[in-house]
Amino acid sequence: MSKDNIKVIARNRRARHDYHIFDTYEAGMVLRGSEVKSLRDGKASLAEAYARVQGGEVFLIGSYIKPYEHTGEYDQPDPRRDRKLLLHRSQIRDMVRQTRVKGNTLIPLSLYFRDGYAKVEIGIGTGKKKYDKRQDMKERDARREMDRAMKKYK
Repeated sequence: MSKDNIKVIARNRRARHDYHIFDTYEAGMVLRGSEVKSLRDGKASLAEAYARVQGGEVFLIGSYIKPYEHTGEYDQPDPRRDRKLLLHRSQIRDMVRQTRVKGNTLIPLSLYFRDGYAKVEIGIGTGKKKYDKRQDMKERDARREMDRAMKKYK
């Protein structure tokens, strides 16, 4: 994901802590107008979201986009509705093939605007065991200590 004209709306902070991510895809989203306005205000969450391939299409399930305040009651979509993701056919085939492997799943990593279009970064990964999480925490702490020591001597 390059940094050209990107405005990050939401990140799934637990995703990289709970999963080994080995492949990522960028997907567009099918949204209603009021949802886009709410995203521009930064009112979204990917905390409990996941993606699933259903009938040759990919859907983002469990994401939360707060209803826009200035929209009438009749036009407000469900904040937790399933949202279709826009991907190339070959990318969907790759996702299907990789998720057939036991333990692999589709995890949304971040939600952002790129050049005015709402995009979601989807990762394919496997769940980490408790000892993997502990090892990552040890490595992160060791890196911090080294950085502090280097900063002290500069």
